[in-house]
Amino acid sequence: MQEKRFKENKIKKEEFVATTLFGLEEVLAEELSNLGAENITLGSRAVYFEGDRAVLYKANLYCRTAIKVLKPIVEFDCPDEDALYEEIAATNWEKYMSVEDTFSIDGVVFSSTMNHSKYVALKTKDAICDQFRSKYDKRPNVDTVNPDLRLHVRISKDVCTVSINSSGESLHKRGYRPKTEMEAPISEVLAAGLILLSGWDKRTPFIDPMCGSGTFLVEAGLIAKNIPPGIFRKQFAFEKWRDFDRKLWTDIVDESYTKRHHRLNTLIIGSDISKEAVEVARESLENAKLGHEIAVECIPFDQYIPPTGGGTVFFNPPYGERLQENDVNELYTSIGNRLKSKFPGYVAWLITSNPEAAKNIGLHPSKKFTVYNGALECRFMKFELYEGSRKMKKRKLESEE
Repeated sequence: MQEKRFKENKIKKEEFVATTLFGLEEVLAEELSNLGAENITLGSRAVYFEGDRAVLYKANLYCRTAIKVLKPIVEFDCPDEDALYEEIAATNWEKYMSVEDTFSIDGVVFSSTMNHSKYVALKTKDAICDQFRSKYDKRPNVDTVNPDLRLHVRISKDVCTVSINSSGESLHKRGYRPKTEMEAPISEVLAAGLILLSGWDKRTPFIDPMCGSGTFLVEAGLIAKNIPPGIFRKQFAFEKWRDFDRKLWTDIVDESYTKRHHRLNTLIIGSDISKEAVEVARESLENAKLGHEIAVECIPFDQYIPPTGGGTVFFNPPYGERLQENDVNELYTSIGNRLKSKFPGYVAWLITSNPEAAKNIGLHPSKKFTVYNGALECRFMKFELYEGSRKMKKRKLESEE
């Protein structure tokens, strides 16, 4: 779908863009719709929407699959660096900041004439500072750590869109991860997106027998208890905006506490072969206030026996980047053997960037999605593990009908 272009210069309606990961656009669109967003349009790794200030605040607090929520303020044709400087210099920056404020600029460039994002950020900075210097003989300072205003400059096909970043740091940084981190953990946004994409009903048991640092477990717990993923963050960028409505924000946060479930009404458990991983997962769960409800044990998967009665099992096994081919094939073969013998009645979801190795599981996926884990293109696959043979399951369904 062709990406939406914003009106040039002044935007009368409150129009926003929420960025996300490839493959999660529809999930994010549904999240935004549930928060009251309107005129929702899907883009590539982005969702465009309209709403009032409350919707903007809620999007940052509640959206599990958003990376950043941006507010576009100006858009213009940008064939070269001179056009970039002139248009930025013509924008009234006192509407958004004062000469005493600090600011930062993130640049994203997909252009044949300009291909260095840092240079685009530098030219934007120069234009803003020159505007203030000409008026006050003084310029605002750049602060890349904790600025008063965060700007996002995107140039695509010679069109430049300048936005204010309402989120600040990427929203995948929930705030519950411990400082001691496992190697190559899955992103919180991707983990939450995959759980939502799977259609897990929040009632049946949720199991991650290769849990690593516990990201799937934490995100499943937050989803099941209706806890906003942004509740652990110390601050969002919009809290420093000149038009920040503190009372509205306080009311939204207070309301989120009334909507959460005080008890976990389903079984969520995890395990891993690594003692270090188990400790990190437990610390993550404690930081997310879920440690007393979600248990993690140190058990190799080939010895793991799940609770009877069925449920949902999630896997993020090694993809093979750091394993020999024979080792990764054996790993996926063992996963398939254990699923077939010990997980009757379960639905298994597995993410991997190695679809060839995944064939060793020996099961035919009933659903497949394409997503990205970092730079790796991955398949997210569903395996239905019937009690008895597939033919017996089909006959049973036909007889029930």
